[in-house]
Amino acid sequence: MITFGGKTMHLLGNGIKVGDKAPLFVATRNDLSEFKLEEELGKVLILSVVPSIDTGVCSIQASTFNEEAANLSDDIKIVTISLDLPFAQQRFCAAKGIDKAEIVSDYMDREFGQKYGFLIDELKLLTRGIVIIDKEGVVQYVEYVPEVTDEVNFEKALEEARKLV
Repeated sequence: MITFGGKTMHLLGNGIKVGDKAPLFVATRNDLSEFKLEEELGKVLILSVVPSIDTGVCSIQASTFNEEAANLSDDIKIVTISLDLPFAQQRFCAAKGIDKAEIVSDYMDREFGQKYGFLIDELKLLTRGIVIIDKEGVVQYVEYVPEVTDEVNFEKALEEARKLV
């Protein structure tokens, strides 16, 4: 359970926790090709989850992680996931200069949202949070932000990802 603007919301799917094998999922890249988690394994993955890139806090999250990507090992990949359409994500990336982190959409089947427990039942948006997966595909860090309009803990997530390289 989380809150959005102070109102209680419920999450669908199973919550993910440290030690879980990362469930495989397929999302959509900005060019409409498939993003398959299984093809990304072998690197440390920071999955940065946002409700919509068109909001202030989500824009900050995507931009901050994009900036931080330049300071990270090549063994770490940052992927921002939202339910925004790939076309909107592509425009956002171009306007904000997002070029070091990948942004993908879970709009088609909401597979990530369901499998990782990030889908808000009442809004059919993803809640805000972070999942870090190690090179072997095991979840090593999870943050579900209790109030969706608050920011994630950037420093903690980056610290945890760096430990895995």
